[in-house]
Amino acid sequence: QVLLVASGGGSVQAGGSLRLSCEVSAGYSISAWTMGWFRQPPGKEREGVASFDLDGSMSYHESMRGRFTISRDVAKNTLYLQMNNLIPEDTAMYYCGSTYRRGLGPLIRTADYFVWSQGTQVTVSS
Repeated sequence: QVLLVASGGGSVQAGGSLRLSCEVSAGYSISAWTMGWFRQPPGKEREGVASFDLDGSMSYHESMRGRFTISRDVAKNTLYLQMNNLIPEDTAMYYCGSTYRRGLGPLIRTADYFVWSQGTQVTVSS
């Protein structure tokens, strides 16, 4: 079974940047999956942040568009999330997920994803 390992979280001040990584286990190509980033703020439900669909499209939660960038390195079998201009409201546990589904469109729904990484904590102070 495919395993996802997320890393790169930390504590930063507002306006700072972080880059999250999600490594896909050997033997499973990142190119064969739709990949997504999600986050779960304290006391709230998990929400979609960004996705990299099998059909080549990328989608973002509206509140993060322009600040966050999703990308992948096929050679390293790794998904990234570059987060710039962080604000305190970005504080959350971040997860990456994968699914065999494609053409999911602009909505990034947790119900569409089947495999999850452990979380990596992002804390943004004002």
